[in-house]
Amino acid sequence: MRAAVSIRFSPSKLCMKGNGGFTGPTTPATRRTFSATASSWATWGFIGLGRMGYPMAQNLRAKIPETDTLIIHDQNRDVAQKFHEEVGIAAAGAGAEGKANAIEVSESPRDLAEKSSVIITVLPGPSHVKSVFGHILHPRLPPISQTISAETDRLFIDCSTIDPTSSTDIANAVHSSSSGRFVDTPMSGGVVGARASTLTFMLGCPSHNGNGDGKLVTRITPILELMGSKVVHMGTSGMGLAGKLANNYLLAVSNIATAEAMNLGIKLGLNPARLAELINGSSGQCWSSTVNNPIKGISPGAPAESEFEGGFSVGLMKKDLGLAMKAAKENGVELELARRAEDVYEDVEEEMRGKDFSVVYRWLEGRSTGGNRSRRG
Repeated sequence: MRAAVSIRFSPSKLCMKGNGGFTGPTTPATRRTFSATASSWATWGFIGLGRMGYPMAQNLRAKIPETDTLIIHDQNRDVAQKFHEEVGIAAAGAGAEGKANAIEVSESPRDLAEKSSVIITVLPGPSHVKSVFGHILHPRLPPISQTISAETDRLFIDCSTIDPTSSTDIANAVHSSSSGRFVDTPMSGGVVGARASTLTFMLGCPSHNGNGDGKLVTRITPILELMGSKVVHMGTSGMGLAGKLANNYLLAVSNIATAEAMNLGIKLGLNPARLAELINGSSGQCWSSTVNNPIKGISPGAPAESEFEGGFSVGLMKKDLGLAMKAAKENGVELELARRAEDVYEDVEEEMRGKDFSVVYRWLEGRSTGGNRSRRG
């Protein structure tokens, strides 16, 4: 990715301006194709090794055939190198066929796309996704090589959470340039789900390939199941993201409500563990109370167990809430709690930037004036 490049999308084509150059195509070694339930691939690309992408790529590498190659790219070269060293061994050029856990670090998204048949992207926001696909699609990608896949179309799987309009524009740019098939597949489950491979993917794509031959959903689902436990086809392009924004609006509000309820109960004198047991066995139960409870000792592996480090950052939650609010405004939908929730996340991020969004509890706790009369017995 080169900062000098700016990208403008339109529904029918992608235009680029700037002086960015690209790594020229390389010819990978011939390898056997992946002919298990996930169809036939041999070379996989993964772009974006952040808090979610890193464990997702780990699970992908662990479950594809050992002789397949995983090519990775991240803007932070140190992160990519760390993944390379921790997860597998490098493919030593054309003579690497048959080596277990082959991983290559690519210098650019374009180089990765030229050498891959399935490209998965997990990026922070709309500008990042547009930049990456701007570099991938210009100039036009060469046809997929039969040395890396038996498939005729590259498959671009974008797991990023962005606005549906931007995603649809990128899908149109990919399809109109005959570069492959693009689908939006945002996920839910957080870092805990990414590590445990229990993510839920919300899939937005037409049911069939562009030529009407075969079901696209059937091709994509086994790939997503390598990194998660559930795939829900929400509809055509952009509908996966529509589902994700609705879900994450609810998450943004319920996370605050969970923190408030736990803080209220504890200040009233309740034992935190018993309060959580009550809520999680009653009508107040939600993901934020069961899997990501903000009280240490309630949810094993939750960020609260490590001072709210890791997890889904306050900044990303605020970004997703903003995308939901934007979509709601564009479609004439009232979100009565959105503005107050946004104010809360803005204040929390200012004081506790980089922490998991469940740190809202710590922020509320600091604002409370009542004493803690918790009865621990």
